[in-house]
Amino acid sequence: MVTESASQSRPEGPRLLLRLSVPALLIGVGSSLLLIGVEEVAEGLEHVLWTTLPETLDIGRWSVGWMLAVLTVAGLAVGLVVWKIPGHAGPDPATTGLVEPPMAVAAVPGVLLTSILALAGGVSLGPENPITASNIALAYWFGRRVAPGSPADLWLALAAAGTIGALFGTPVAAALVLTETLAGGAVRTPGMRSLWDQLFAPLVAAGAGSITTVLISEPSFAVNLPAYTGPRFGDVPAAMLIASAGALLGMAAVHAFPYVHRAFRQLRHPVAMTTAGGVVLGLLAALGGHLTLFKGLDQMAELAEDPGAWSAGELALMAVVKVAAVVVASTCGFRGGRIFPSVFAGVALGMFAHAIVPQVPLAVAVVCGVLGILMAVTRHGWLSLFTAAILAAEITILPLLILAALPAWLLVTGRPLMQLREDGTSVR
Repeated sequence: MVTESASQSRPEGPRLLLRLSVPALLIGVGSSLLLIGVEEVAEGLEHVLWTTLPETLDIGRWSVGWMLAVLTVAGLAVGLVVWKIPGHAGPDPATTGLVEPPMAVAAVPGVLLTSILALAGGVSLGPENPITASNIALAYWFGRRVAPGSPADLWLALAAAGTIGALFGTPVAAALVLTETLAGGAVRTPGMRSLWDQLFAPLVAAGAGSITTVLISEPSFAVNLPAYTGPRFGDVPAAMLIASAGALLGMAAVHAFPYVHRAFRQLRHPVAMTTAGGVVLGLLAALGGHLTLFKGLDQMAELAEDPGAWSAGELALMAVVKVAAVVVASTCGFRGGRIFPSVFAGVALGMFAHAIVPQVPLAVAVVCGVLGILMAVTRHGWLSLFTAAILAAEITILPLLILAALPAWLLVTGRPLMQLREDGTSVR
């Protein structure tokens, strides 16, 4: 028998979800527009730094001297912003993940400016962490003013979902990340009982963010890989081995992370740390070549366009250099995300595996390399599977990816994360 109080409480769920839909739409669209704006400004500055200036000065834009000069200056500029601008560009990026509690809104301008400088300067970081942190801070600031009694987790979830949807051009990625977050109890919306109720408003934000990005900038993660017609017996062990190799490469970076961070902290001043980091990144670019610069999405498409143009040694070197560049950039003080450049490293690793064993289909090798590295770097299993799957754009590869994920996840679960506590020790 249904009690009167229970029957009266039922409509509150639909009414609450309906009320949340409007701010979710606004936050989703706003999250996408901020991402697009930052990337447009960064691309304009990138064109000046890497095309206009070297052509004017008659210098090869991919020459060792120019790469070293631009990355060093980028480090100097980022350090000055961190030092002088109010808010100091937010917390130490080595201590933050993709979705974190709201930072002070006063730090947002510095975070966005340092992100633009890093993206334009060729630093091996993506926009995902700074944009997500900025959108969370702005959504929290907005939400607590229009609804002072509302929970902080609500605005965090809406902004995170809207940004992730915008970054990947689909709300599916946001749903997968938030499912993991909700399962861990990190984000909860009071009054919501079922998982779908918890995800409803964030998915509205993610859908609004993704459709805005798709309509304006048409993002794409797909690379030009040969069609995969279906698994063969030999593909299963190959997939497991390549994903495991990617996980081991990623875990090598994770274990190096606190030591590299400690080395840069010895310099004590933000300008010295990021400038030194820029010099190291310039030297890494000289070693690995210009494709190891930037966040990596355009570069991985170029890399996969002609797989035969690169030797196995060159591909292995690019994978290792890119992972090393992510560690250096993240520990010296540059603001940026680790997902996109790690995808490039996974693509290079997969192409290396195909180059030494051509019998392994290129699509299998690439997506499994990406899967393994992302599992180690992000520790988001669903996001890693999703990102790897959309690279091939082949549904037939999904069962193989699930099997490849098993040994890779066993290698990374329970291990330290690529994130540090305030005292410099690794988060587990």
